[in-house]
Amino acid sequence: MNRRLLAVALSVVSVLGFCAGTAPAQAAPATHPLHTSGRWILDAGNHRVKLAGVNWDGAESPEYVVAGLDKARLGDIAHWIKVNGFNSVRLPWSNEMYEHNPVVQDAYLTANPDLKGKRALDVFDAVVDALGAEGLMVILDNHVSRADWCCSGSDGNALWYTDQYPESNWINDWKGIVSRYRNRPQVVGVELRNEVRSNGTLTPVWGGGDPATDWAAAAERAGNAVLSVDQDLLVIVGGVNYQSDLTGVGGRPIRLSVGGRTVYAAHSYRWFVDVKDGYSAMKDQLGRQWGYLIAQGKPYTAPVWVSEFGTCLTWVSQCTQDDANFSNGIQRYLSEGDFDWAYWQLNGTQSDSLDHGSGKPRQHGALDWYGLLNTAWNGPSDAANVDRIKALEPVTQHP
Repeated sequence: MNRRLLAVALSVVSVLGFCAGTAPAQAAPATHPLHTSGRWILDAGNHRVKLAGVNWDGAESPEYVVAGLDKARLGDIAHWIKVNGFNSVRLPWSNEMYEHNPVVQDAYLTANPDLKGKRALDVFDAVVDALGAEGLMVILDNHVSRADWCCSGSDGNALWYTDQYPESNWINDWKGIVSRYRNRPQVVGVELRNEVRSNGTLTPVWGGGDPATDWAAAAERAGNAVLSVDQDLLVIVGGVNYQSDLTGVGGRPIRLSVGGRTVYAAHSYRWFVDVKDGYSAMKDQLGRQWGYLIAQGKPYTAPVWVSEFGTCLTWVSQCTQDDANFSNGIQRYLSEGDFDWAYWQLNGTQSDSLDHGSGKPRQHGALDWYGLLNTAWNGPSDAANVDRIKALEPVTQHP
């Protein structure tokens, strides 16, 4: 059964939540597949679907599994996401995880004994299925090539390819993982690569024609390969310079073999923007970087999904006034534009890293200070912060 028929069999259309005023981010299960029109993501009934989600990382790490499964039951974590109003989850994965598919260590699965002894992809399947069982949409994110924490210019994962994992592997791995989830309608999109950036020798740019550095052309090659396997997926393309810069799209939009599938992905953190000169300066900068893309009626108009934004929580000692300024500013900007978004991150605890020059060693089980969940993975780390993120969930603008 193809994706469209399976999704229709599993979904019920309801448009009552979209009549007027404010509506939940997803008032009823979306009828799949999703597509785009102008700045909007729409379902098969042409009703707006606002992605209001979280990032659940770990499968891209050297542990090869989402974090938290040593702390809480998989179904309980998925249920927490759902009952707090989020409708989607961005799931990072690595080419190493996909190609090597090792058995996940039992120590990372102690709260889920039924998953012990399984390989990484089998556990990943279980995560995708648990999220689908809660009615949550899933966006697969190729985060890194070699399994590790992201991101720096010297971590060996800066481009969409490496010596060990050339572009041909990247594209073939995408075709393989898309084929694997083709009949799971909760998988609605793919983010082709996370945070392309300079590796100190080569700097990716938007256009230019050099296959070693032209990220826009590479994204089209991979996007068309994905669509050759499943034409119903959203194909999500991030900007350059750690995904903070989509200025090149204005003169060179992504053109795919199937229309109505392109979504752009921006990332925003304190260090990307001016947080000292007031909201007006921050708003102008974000507008130039990527916010302009939602202006209707332009040759480049498309949805912008802010697939990562995160803030240091107020109760963590490392937090500063700059963190507070950024938190207030980015949430105001996302609210004013009613952007699609995914908060970084869900995780209450860290996964290990290899620390290949990133300067950011990670330790399994340590506090993840951007996380929505506490270190036991059974409730919020800071209820007020969770409420602030949840305030961004309602739909306030419509086609």
